Amino acid sequence: MNKTALITGISGQDGAYLAQFLLQKGYKVVGVVRNTSSSLNHLKYLAIDGEVQIMECDLRDIVGIINIITVIKPTEIYNLAAQSSVSLSFQQPISTFEFNTLSVLNLLEAIRITSLPIRYYHASSSEMFGKVTNLPIHETTPMHPLSPYAISKAAAHWLTVNYRESYGLFSCCGILFNHESYLRNTNFFVKKVIQQALEIKNGKRELLEVGNIEIARDFGYAPEYIKAMWLMLQQDTPTDYLICSGQSVKLRTVVEYVFKVLDIATDKIVVRQDLLRPTEIEDIVGSNQKAKKELKWTYDMTFFQVLELLIAEEIKNLP
Repeated sequence: MNKTALITGISGQDGAYLAQFLLQKGYKVVGVVRNTSSSLNHLKYLAIDGEVQIMECDLRDIVGIINIITVIKPTEIYNLAAQSSVSLSFQQPISTFEFNTLSVLNLLEAIRITSLPIRYYHASSSEMFGKVTNLPIHETTPMHPLSPYAISKAAAHWLTVNYRESYGLFSCCGILFNHESYLRNTNFFVKKVIQQALEIKNGKRELLEVGNIEIARDFGYAPEYIKAMWLMLQQDTPTDYLICSGQSVKLRTVVEYVFKVLDIATDKIVVRQDLLRPTEIEDIVGSNQKAKKELKWTYDMTFFQVLELLIAEEIKNLP
């Protein structure tokens, strides 16, 4: 049977890599954008923009979602759309919570109403766990979210679980920890560090200004993480999985490694108080044992290997 995948958030990093992966698997891929002016540069970069059908829909409009599902009849839906900036969520908590929850509720309800045999993937976030006392984090670790973004993602996560348990939908959550690539948006930490370090190297900038770099995160490589999304929807029974590297790295170590590779003095790093967040997770690391055992997902890259790939790709694409 031919498979059709509907991807929301198609213009983002994960959407682009997932579309590329599914096309290689022989899927028909349909991408949903809020409006036709949305940038499709990531698809163009991967040279797949001509292979993905693009449809316009505001995910806050359930009628529009039902219409698309009725027309496309997707076998799989990957919901990657969200207001995904933690910093922005502190500035815009209402709009962040509204979109990140209502869009998910509409998609789940649309699947229930149409009664089509759709398998649904929801992009949850490691930020949901927030203030944890025991590491590594597991799928069963209690959540204590520390930002409006994290709270909205926790609500969306439990909506997805509830529709699985209450209505029998094949709905599952991938709880992805930080995952990076060249296609990462510039407001994310690792992308910002590499780009601005290159600007310092090339004499276009004097300093790298950062917030709290004494915290640690579990980082991975996005093109490998999206494979786990697909594997979740190929299982006999839907459930939720942590997708992570299983190791945490301090942000200061990331910055200093990038500077070392590019031969830049570390006195170019400046910590700014106004870049500090109201609340912050000090350290976060997950266990990927369930995903490795049940999905047969493999991941063995260190984040230093990932950083070298990202630096090389940034240099290759310098204007």
